[in-house]
Amino acid sequence: MAASELRGVIAAAATPVTATLEPDLPRFLMLCRWLLDRGCDALNICGTAGEATSLTVTQRVAIMSAAASPLPVSRLMAGTGAAALGDAIVLTRHAAELGLAAALILPPFYYKGVSDDGIADYVGRIVAATAAKPIDLYLYNFPQLSGVAYSVALVARLVEQFGARIAGLKDSSGDLAYAAEVAAISPSLRVFPSNEAVLLRARAGEFAGCISASVNVNSEFCARAFREGDAAALAGASAIRALLSEKPLIPSVKAALAHRLGDRAFETVLPPLTQLTEADRTKLLEKLTPLP
Repeated sequence: MAASELRGVIAAAATPVTATLEPDLPRFLMLCRWLLDRGCDALNICGTAGEATSLTVTQRVAIMSAAASPLPVSRLMAGTGAAALGDAIVLTRHAAELGLAAALILPPFYYKGVSDDGIADYVGRIVAATAAKPIDLYLYNFPQLSGVAYSVALVARLVEQFGARIAGLKDSSGDLAYAAEVAAISPSLRVFPSNEAVLLRARAGEFAGCISASVNVNSEFCARAFREGDAAALAGASAIRALLSEKPLIPSVKAALAHRLGDRAFETVLPPLTQLTEADRTKLLEKLTPLP
């Protein structure tokens, strides 16, 4: 799969961490292989579901480096956005040097109420800093957490200014009208909503696919929905996502993964997140178990 062909079912991969809160690279690689073997077309590593904003630049570099050696780099998109421009440049350059398919860029998210000019300057400097070794850049719109949005007008401006370097956008806003409007900017712009419910629309060509945290758990269903148009499989995937969303999503995904993989070490999360209580974990697994 070439960088320009990223599409389909993409898991926003979780990051296992050790008891000392370091990335658990052996478990991470095992999880990545497991996901690729179970229907994922590609993986988004070091994203929100991977708790990347709770990791240091050094830790994120280590995760990318570990993934690039044994895994197919053409199927890896790395989250490289950061509040500090310099950190985002270091991370994006590293992803490019490793040959990863794409970098996913949050807007600078500490200062709120910033102008489109300021965000465009931030993105433009990343584009310039990676000009010698270009990597496809995907914008990451998640205003509920970042507090800073990539407006439709700003996306259109960046596409006009930087052309093919802006390969697409991941939208975690939940606003499908926004995602569709961004997708209409250019036929070459690949838009990935973060909800599996769009997979049949993506199959029909409206979107490029989905990038979702719950794909860590329901990838087989998602693959059948996208590749075969299986509506029943999509319903199964959506049911799993709904259950995972009853409590904080990342701890729920990690609890479900730990159960599926038979390894409770996967449940550890980074502060300020907290693991599910035993009662909530038990309730989640009881509800997930009967699902096909």
